[in-house]
Amino acid sequence: MFIKQFYTGCLSEAAYYIESEGEVAIIDPLRDVNDYLILAQENHAGIKYIFETHCHADFVSGHIDLSKQTGAPIIYGPGAKTNYEVYNSTDREIFKLGKISFEVLHTPGHTLESCCYLLRDEHEKPHAIFTGDTLLVGDVGRPDLSSGHLSTTELAAMLFNSIQNKILPLADDIIVYPAHGAGSSCAKNIGPENYSSIGEQKKNNYALQPQTKEAFVDTVTKGLGIAPQYFPINAKINMQGYESLETIKQKGLTALSVTDFKNLQQTDVLVLDSRHATVFTNGFIPGSIFIGLEGRFEEWAGSLLSFDKPIILVTEPGKEAETLIRLCRVGFEKIQGYLKGGFAAWQEAKEPVDLIIDIEADELAMDIPHDPNLVIVDVRRETEFADGHIKNALNLPLNDMNDVIHIADFEDTQNLYVHCAGGYRSVIAASLLKREGTHNLRNVLGGWEKIKAEKLIKTEKEVSDFN
Repeated sequence: MFIKQFYTGCLSEAAYYIESEGEVAIIDPLRDVNDYLILAQENHAGIKYIFETHCHADFVSGHIDLSKQTGAPIIYGPGAKTNYEVYNSTDREIFKLGKISFEVLHTPGHTLESCCYLLRDEHEKPHAIFTGDTLLVGDVGRPDLSSGHLSTTELAAMLFNSIQNKILPLADDIIVYPAHGAGSSCAKNIGPENYSSIGEQKKNNYALQPQTKEAFVDTVTKGLGIAPQYFPINAKINMQGYESLETIKQKGLTALSVTDFKNLQQTDVLVLDSRHATVFTNGFIPGSIFIGLEGRFEEWAGSLLSFDKPIILVTEPGKEAETLIRLCRVGFEKIQGYLKGGFAAWQEAKEPVDLIIDIEADELAMDIPHDPNLVIVDVRRETEFADGHIKNALNLPLNDMNDVIHIADFEDTQNLYVHCAGGYRSVIAASLLKREGTHNLRNVLGGWEKIKAEKLIKTEKEVSDFN
């Protein structure tokens, strides 16, 4: 028996490759499936099953492309409704894979069709469980993402029953392999580890502690933030189907000359620049939206960009395919090409260039007492802002911005100093503000973390005016 976790940090997503006697099962595959195919080929094995723990909302699964390329069936839990052929398993159904087997445990609550796959070894001993979003390290999946007719409270009650009847009876030594790790928006507060054990979760996971159903429902439903805007879009794509990744690549990886790029700019397109933040601020094509590959690229693209508009790309040379694939992971398909030669080609053609002024945190501290028109724009989430912020700062969370809404009204005389926690989100926000016509702004390098490190505030919780 061989198990490999494919963990994608920018999405906090875990897919799994399980092999026995030359037969392979893939659980919750990403849109780009080559890694699974290559590993199976290297091991002289064949993919027999494609298991889905539930209908994912935070990424587009690779199940359809993988099934077309391998002939393996797509297996969902009970009741999953799709526009393509799948096999709907039943609770407690067994699937053989070489000398091992999977038992389906229907665990509704995160979604109606959610299920876990209990892996038994060649001696039929329970060895591991692939829990999807039903059970995560230190948490459980949020119960407000289902496309069904039930309320969040009703789904949370179902999740309580699933935990009580299907998870808690399991032996402590069974390994827990969840679908997500820390940073995922599919739960409130996932722990830092990417796998655990049933015993550890019984000790440390609040959702597995002795409690009434009412207390569980109250805890699980309280404090849920608004799900990113792309979640229902991705869930719909996963249920209805999608165009193959190779087809999207054929058009999306078209090299555009500066002239062709400019012609497309005259239409209703988005110019997306995926270069590093510190490179972008030094010069970019006017009107570009920055979302750098070095951060949670897919999540911010899905949260901020319109799925209805075509996209043309500006990337570091050699990063064109990576940028496209990562966009496709969250459902973008209208990609029309990339600027051949990147930003350097734009500069060589003597085309107009914009920039964002970067400043250090100590410069902000020096400017605050002397500039009556200074406005500090803090683009962190509300909870981050509440834990500590500069006195009189305006909280304009990045997750509330996107490319189609009017962001805010600023006066031409105001001097904006934009910051986030570390310097990535603030550049995204600055590019959106620039695109909307607000140009008198500066980006604070290092953000809140640098402000604290420079001891410009006394304590992490203290609201400070730098005095």
